[in-house]
Amino acid sequence: MAGRQLKEIFRAYHARDDLAFRRAALEIIEEEQAKHHNALARDLQKLLVAGGRPVDSGSTVVVPLPPKDREGEWDLGEVREPNRLFDDLVLHPNVATALEGIVDEVRKWPSLDAAGIPRRQKLLLQGPPGCGKTTAAEAVAGELGRPLLIVRLDAVVSSYLGETASNLRRILDYADQAPFVVLFDEFDALGRSRDDASEHGEMKRVVTAFLQMTDRYRGPSLLLAATNHPTLLDEALWRRFDEVLSFGLPSVHQIRRLIRLRLRSVSHTGMEIDRYASTLRGLPHAAAEKMVLDARRNALLRNSPVVEREDAEKALPLITSRPW
Repeated sequence: MAGRQLKEIFRAYHARDDLAFRRAALEIIEEEQAKHHNALARDLQKLLVAGGRPVDSGSTVVVPLPPKDREGEWDLGEVREPNRLFDDLVLHPNVATALEGIVDEVRKWPSLDAAGIPRRQKLLLQGPPGCGKTTAAEAVAGELGRPLLIVRLDAVVSSYLGETASNLRRILDYADQAPFVVLFDEFDALGRSRDDASEHGEMKRVVTAFLQMTDRYRGPSLLLAATNHPTLLDEALWRRFDEVLSFGLPSVHQIRRLIRLRLRSVSHTGMEIDRYASTLRGLPHAAAEKMVLDARRNALLRNSPVVEREDAEKALPLITSRPW
């Protein structure tokens, strides 16, 4: 055990700094795991997180700082407070119903555990870019009153041999510290098929390690993965997810609803919402979101508190001509 970590433990104790204490404790646990002192590391982990305790979603959760990579330079995740709820989304009814069911189920995990019924704890969100997968993950976190942990795959995937799997282990250990909604966005960068000839051996080992770690995970957090390229994923990954939800392009009716929803709290006049929705046919939800934001920006830049038709007309050509 490094003297620096001992000093951090004592400093944190005297300062009553729970976050600093947990970070130092996690470093000690990781060091013991690296030395293959697995029994000691497991006992320390149980002492730190009170393993097996039911999740109490009504209690106040102290969120420790995210883990860092081996060099201590980059956070492996970003914790956000969600500001979306299901009422802020426009999704296909099947997807909306499934998400509502998952949220209700998470709240009843202690009852499921007591009855010996497996949790649905790992979800895969798949579909084209801009169709609401990340927003849906944020809304799930908002409905549950949990922080959203977005895994930074640019920091997790390391050039050091074996370090990517270690970073994944750090993330899942961190997800044991408090009830999060964990999002592995752009998951195909991590879970690419092991049959892909362009992938080197290290990334194939990462897929295997991820399968093993998530199979064993029984912590308090809900794990979500999102991908724009489902055909790139390893076949074994599909079976490991408890549910796979498919997000598609919105209909004209859904685009119309989304535009109205985003304009609900905005002063506006003369907006031809039906025509805008028809113009955006075949584009993702993100295009409708951007149209409203760009129209609001145009109004602000001309010093108007009211969004008018000219603001939307100016935004539309740029949105329809760009790739999505």
